[in-house]
Amino acid sequence: MRRLPVYLLLDTSGSMYGEPIEAVKNGVQVLVSTLRSDPYALETAHLSIITFDSTAQQLTPLTEIASFQQPQIQASGCTVLGEALNLLAQKVDQEVTKTTAEKKGDWKPLVFIMTDGVPTDDIRHGLEEFRKRKFGMVVACAAGQGADTNVLKQITECVVSLDTADSATIKSFFKWVSASVSAGSMKVEEAGRDMGSLSELPPPPPEVNIVV
Repeated sequence: MRRLPVYLLLDTSGSMYGEPIEAVKNGVQVLVSTLRSDPYALETAHLSIITFDSTAQQLTPLTEIASFQQPQIQASGCTVLGEALNLLAQKVDQEVTKTTAEKKGDWKPLVFIMTDGVPTDDIRHGLEEFRKRKFGMVVACAAGQGADTNVLKQITECVVSLDTADSATIKSFFKWVSASVSAGSMKVEEAGRDMGSLSELPPPPPEVNIVV
């Protein structure tokens, strides 16, 4: 069975403390329950959660949606986005099955990055490692006014921004992520091809602005 790996890279630095981090936790719950009610996603989507604050860590390895358990997410520390990209590259090497001459591997991973600040580490090494791997669709979200969309543009051309990092806005973002994963699952199952561009995703809600 070819899986559709979905990696969420979530900023859990100190500035996310309070309402934003609670909204992220709820957002992950909404995402999982939405995907559980989608037969395509239930069949193919596998979800991993990587958080980054003063260190980057994988809270949930790539797990099928049906048996996904909500991890403990807390906010503190700074914003090591470069380290998170490096960790993502390592995990993709370990967890995603590559296509060989004998058999088809997993689909190219979908990656959703959300941050409310500016990286506190040098992202160059992590960015270099990240670019060596093949991904289907990478969406980076700048949550609130403190995030730097120029940094995110180095990671992916698909950058969106939220005017505020409050619960309603973050919830809208996660609903859109759910719809995007559903669309990706349907695409791989029905059309047999990877998700590749922003135009293939469902249109974002009004709270989610596309950064050009």
